[in-house]
Amino acid sequence: MVTVLLASNPIHGHVGPMLQVAGHLVREGHAVTVVTGTRFRERVEAVGADFRPLRGAADYDDRRPDLYLPERAKYSGVRQAQYDIRTIFIDTIPDQYAAVAAAIEDIRPDTVLVDGAFGGILPILDRTGERPPVLALGVTPLSQSSRVLGPYGMALPPARGAVDRARYAALGVVARRIVFGSTQRAAVRALAACGTRPRGFVMDLSERFDRFLQTGPASLEYPRPDLAANTRFVGVLPQATSDVALPSWWGDLDAAEAVVHVTQGTIDNHDFGRLIGPTVAALSDRPVLVVVSAGGRAVEDLGPLPANARAASYLPYDALLPRTDVLVTNGGFGGVQAALAAGVPVVVAGDTEDKPEVGARIAWTGAGVDLRTGSPKPDEVARAVDAVLADPSYRAAASRIAVDAARHDPLAEITQHLLETRVP
Repeated sequence: MVTVLLASNPIHGHVGPMLQVAGHLVREGHAVTVVTGTRFRERVEAVGADFRPLRGAADYDDRRPDLYLPERAKYSGVRQAQYDIRTIFIDTIPDQYAAVAAAIEDIRPDTVLVDGAFGGILPILDRTGERPPVLALGVTPLSQSSRVLGPYGMALPPARGAVDRARYAALGVVARRIVFGSTQRAAVRALAACGTRPRGFVMDLSERFDRFLQTGPASLEYPRPDLAANTRFVGVLPQATSDVALPSWWGDLDAAEAVVHVTQGTIDNHDFGRLIGPTVAALSDRPVLVVVSAGGRAVEDLGPLPANARAASYLPYDALLPRTDVLVTNGGFGGVQAALAAGVPVVVAGDTEDKPEVGARIAWTGAGVDLRTGSPKPDEVARAVDAVLADPSYRAAASRIAVDAARHDPLAEITQHLLETRVP
């Protein structure tokens, strides 16, 4: 038995994968403690792990952006991205560090695993004395500098030659010094409060860890001749078997000519007019069954639906994806990985957080269409879905990724990395 400390930003898409790892470790007989937001206490304890809360600015509720991003409406575009990153991931560093440092002192873990965006671990990595091994789990598309890639967040494909490489290098300088210069300065202040300073660009952390375990198969990521030696791809985390009762209309899937599933996830679903509305409208006259997930909200909040649409508050992916022909999504990385692991092609319409990078990778792999907007028009959605249904190359590309994903046993691989790097 080993003692493992896990730490995660209190964001649904970050905590979920970490809890899958925690549950597996517990079932394997290891002692597990999880540091994250108080809203996830019950979920942590349900997998059999001990819970330790984040405090202060680090303990926000990701379902209430009006509370933890109170000034977001003042900004747009790049300035909004700067504000989001600074508020969520940088200003929280001192409180994250206090929580994780206290946990390390108390439980003396053999190894530590954090979500790849948990900045509060940086002062621990900087310790010159004894510290436990620290690994990270990449739950968003890989953010790692490369001479053949543009700056993370710009959703650029790999460089095709010397001209692209030179342009990307220049864009990288602009991104670090100008676009996210204020973010770096905020990191300097946050880390100074912890008694340390940034080692390089704060948004490019993956090389700092003893190992960086990137979710997803390598075929979903751009090829990198300069991939950091500490990076390992561990595949797609399995979909949990759901005990939620299937909706009464589930049998309608059997008679459908094609099934199109549309979702805005569980967080960015306050305005269904962003993606679900245009998708339902776009496909109302198509010979498809449109299956809508309200992401935990009431079905009534969706408003009237056409005759070829069915909806539920929540739909279990382990049952739905094998029966789905196209996924239309705002680009949540976990959901996209799950679809590709099932061989389902994807239409992505996302413009917040890491979603443009998810869409860009879908377009690059050929496993779907990137609409390059978070609020597509119905005709844009219709053309994309029609193209994916008509052209078998999209499903073929998704199937190739599914084959790559099937080569991995993610939870076993993550456990093995933790055991290999633990304190002797």
